[in-house]
Amino acid sequence: MNPDLVPVLWQAFGETVFMVLITLAVGGVCGLALGLGLYLTRPGNLLEHRGVFAVLNVAVNVVRPIPFIIFLVALGPVTRAVVGTTIGTGAFTFAMCVMASFVFARLVEQNLVSIDPGVIEAARAMGASPLRIVRTVVVPEALSPLILGYTFLFVGVLDMSAIAGYLGAGGLGDFAIVYGYRQYDWALTALVVVIIIVIVQLVQWLGNSLARRALRR
Repeated sequence: MNPDLVPVLWQAFGETVFMVLITLAVGGVCGLALGLGLYLTRPGNLLEHRGVFAVLNVAVNVVRPIPFIIFLVALGPVTRAVVGTTIGTGAFTFAMCVMASFVFARLVEQNLVSIDPGVIEAARAMGASPLRIVRTVVVPEALSPLILGYTFLFVGVLDMSAIAGYLGAGGLGDFAIVYGYRQYDWALTALVVVIIIVIVQLVQWLGNSLARRALRR
């Protein structure tokens, strides 16, 4: 690789880290809230509310299947209203946060639904409030699969950042296209692929380790 590209590669790596970390933080928190909302308002659950559940369920079902590259374009007016522009790392990070929230919401709901209803009923029989049940029963019981779900979300977010790079968001995706693919430098493109694979493997190992520890608690 051309030594002059080393600083550019580091800058691209930093942009990817920025987009991924912000998206994981915002998307993780919002997705957890949405997922809990879906779970709690389901028919027969702690805070059953068919109207709220229907709205949340439809929203997740509408947003989640949209290919991210199309979602970026479709969200353009909202992105401009919130961020002030539709280009650049900040604008694409906003779109990634929105998509990640809905993706993680469904993962959270699916993991919470798998909890043994008997455990929740026992807590309700002892007079625990819904908030206390969520805090002391629901989340701890589903902690291990939630960690694995968050790890899965990381991989998806990293993929989103590469797609955003194709549209000019910067990051490793943009670096691989501009300096690798367009310059027919396949070795450079392969280097970026290896970097992404190493990142994913490290995060997956960390996620699996944390999930095992949570399972043993």
